[in-house]
Amino acid sequence: MGNPDRFSGRVALVTGGSSGIGAAAARRLLDEGARVASFDLDAEAPDGVLALAGDVARSADVETAVAQAHVQLGPIDVLVCSAGVPGASLPTVDVTDEEWRRVMGINADGVFYCNRAVIPSMVERGYGRIVNVASIAGKEGNPMAGAYSASKAAVIGMTKVQGKEYAESGITVNALAPAVIQTPMVDAMPEAQVKYMTDKIPMKRCGTLEEIAHMAAFIVSRETAFTTGFTFDMTGGRATY
Repeated sequence: MGNPDRFSGRVALVTGGSSGIGAAAARRLLDEGARVASFDLDAEAPDGVLALAGDVARSADVETAVAQAHVQLGPIDVLVCSAGVPGASLPTVDVTDEEWRRVMGINADGVFYCNRAVIPSMVERGYGRIVNVASIAGKEGNPMAGAYSASKAAVIGMTKVQGKEYAESGITVNALAPAVIQTPMVDAMPEAQVKYMTDKIPMKRCGTLEEIAHMAAFIVSRETAFTTGFTFDMTGGRATY
């Protein structure tokens, strides 16, 4: 059960908000009182959420979306970066230049562009909350997922940097590193790859969208004010560090 007033008066931007983790986070923030915009390739969003279409891998699209959200909802207080792709399941030598750049462009460049776009306004107002969705693959590396693992390691690294850079500004920047969560993206993965990831989870199950939305809301809440540059794990016991 959420707190309907937790984000009262706050404006949130969620990337990848048309489905999966992003949609679940957008609904949770909306239910807890925020005005919410979704930024995704698809101009779709949960009911009550402002839908903005664009590509996180294009910095101009990101700047436009942030400006539109500001005009229609107000300055952004909360950013949830959840847009991402798993990439093709391939050994390193079979990953093409195009596939490498596609995955890094969405998963790493996209997070950087979004963070860069919202931070100046947050600094000006002395408040902001950012959570960048990474992955346990960014800590441990998953075989046959070199581009994905590298992109999520980049997300963790940039989160540490930004958390330290803005530690005195009233802004917190944290990451969330889930193991396998039951999402449309996971449903599209090869069964063998999903089994590999699930077998490593002591709880022997996928996480749920409701569980990760709860954690994301906690991370970007006003009360979570003394943690920044940190990577929260949601792995069913797989990561204990």
